[in-house]
Amino acid sequence: MIRSMTGYGRQSLQWEKVKGTVEIRSVNHRFFDFSPKVPRSILFMEDALKKKVGESIKRGHIDLFLTLEGEGLTTHQLQVDEDLVRQYKEQLQILKNKYELTGEITIDMVTKLDHVFTISETTEYDQSLTSSIEKSVDDALADLVTMRESEGGKLKADLLIRLCSLKEIVSEIELRREVVIREYKEKIRKRIEEYTKSAFTEDDHRVRQEVALLAEKGDITEEVTRIYSHIDQFQKTLQEGGVVGRTLDFIVQEFHREINTIGSKSNDSKLSNQVVKMKSEIEKMKEQIQNIE
Repeated sequence: MIRSMTGYGRQSLQWEKVKGTVEIRSVNHRFFDFSPKVPRSILFMEDALKKKVGESIKRGHIDLFLTLEGEGLTTHQLQVDEDLVRQYKEQLQILKNKYELTGEITIDMVTKLDHVFTISETTEYDQSLTSSIEKSVDDALADLVTMRESEGGKLKADLLIRLCSLKEIVSEIELRREVVIREYKEKIRKRIEEYTKSAFTEDDHRVRQEVALLAEKGDITEEVTRIYSHIDQFQKTLQEGGVVGRTLDFIVQEFHREINTIGSKSNDSKLSNQVVKMKSEIEKMKEQIQNIE
């Protein structure tokens, strides 16, 4: 099965008083590129999530968004630096005695001192919550893969149509080349008759020599044969499915190589037009292939 590299999956998460959302989005990329956006408190799950996603997706840039909210996710703890309080008190007493200051050190004063109180935030995830997160990721990933497969089916259908069109154009080029040889043979014969004022048969040595020279310079038999072979290989690769984006891209490059050679050998306007049509089809195929996993 052919897969597109574009897709989206979303699932909700519910665990006790905690609610959350998992979203996974994928776009084109040459390789597998995973980018998680998760709460700091569950960064420990990143490697496991990357491995999980990588088992289903081989190519594409993947964004995974995870949001969590609700009671019980975090706890806060107030801490007092008693040693710092003692130092504050001692230094204030020294200042009071030295400068004969009045007043007492009160609790209100202590609460306003810097760095005496700190609040730490801790998050402790129950294993069942971790399992819930993984389950939601699995479900969102399944949605993503389904969309990629659906889009891949459409890409495959379009490529097969274009491949069929390409094959027809190659067939026309093959037939046109034979016509070109005959037309050129006739032109040479008429030109010789025009300059010599005498008739020459089609089997005349000079006519055959000129035609043979043209045929040798403009022979595209090998290029046409290779294009047919590439078409068969392209179609076979599409039918086999799997991660074939790079393979298809390579075959398209080979199409370009052979078509450019045919274009350089062409000395016929109709043949050149067919070459342009082929290039147009191949460019459209290449655009579609860029989105195949």
